[in-house]
Amino acid sequence: MADAVAESAQAPAAVRHAEEVMGTVFSFDVRGGEPAAVQAAVREAVASLHRVDEVFSTYREDSQVSRLTRGELTVEECDAEVAEVLELGAEAERTSDGWFSMRYQGRLDPTGIVKGWAAERAARLIAEVGVSGVSVNGGGDVQLLGVPGPERPWRVGVSDPLRPGGLAAVVSAAGADELAVATSGTVERGAHIIDPRTGRSAVTDLVAVTVVAPSLTWADCWATAAFAMGSREALAWLESLPDVEALLITAGDEVRCTGGLARRLG
Repeated sequence: MADAVAESAQAPAAVRHAEEVMGTVFSFDVRGGEPAAVQAAVREAVASLHRVDEVFSTYREDSQVSRLTRGELTVEECDAEVAEVLELGAEAERTSDGWFSMRYQGRLDPTGIVKGWAAERAARLIAEVGVSGVSVNGGGDVQLLGVPGPERPWRVGVSDPLRPGGLAAVVSAAGADELAVATSGTVERGAHIIDPRTGRSAVTDLVAVTVVAPSLTWADCWATAAFAMGSREALAWLESLPDVEALLITAGDEVRCTGGLARRLG
């Protein structure tokens, strides 16, 4: 779980909105830009999230993904976004050597990539109207673009999984035009992460993995895959990924992190 915080006494006017969709709450914080254009862009971004839910939800019998799984539709008959997400998911599976998966109990389930992809897409849609900064928080995973104010970066607080109400770290977007922070763990949602190799809940020494990367699509995937791996294998794998940093917390309250994470803390 993470929250973006803008610190600036002279920050541009903010447009904020919260929307319940896809089984969670998406929070928007947009700085600068022409107010009417920003409001319209936020409405469009919100509509896109609801459309994603209609298309990709595995809980809706009439969603395109549900119908695709039952063989009632082909990929070509679905919206173009379905093929896009499936291709991204396949790339995540290859990069993670199968630790990230789009299958659950033998069925197609792109849930692990859709939320991050949808939040990132919403942020980029809003950025197109000429704002100074955008934060989109989808259920604790955050995509940041631009800056909230002059010489003031976005900062993201990462919840401490072992100390409710506390912070494990604060990630700064200083020097980055785009930054994403995604966390996978068991504290908020219990044992919901599946080990693709067994088809059962992942049993590891970890309670949380937070990944920092330019893209929330990938940060979300890598956090999920790393959690399933366990701390030893995950840390080495995360170190091998370009432009990726991570913070891993074990059940024994041991903190492990990639070598370049320190420059993002503060």
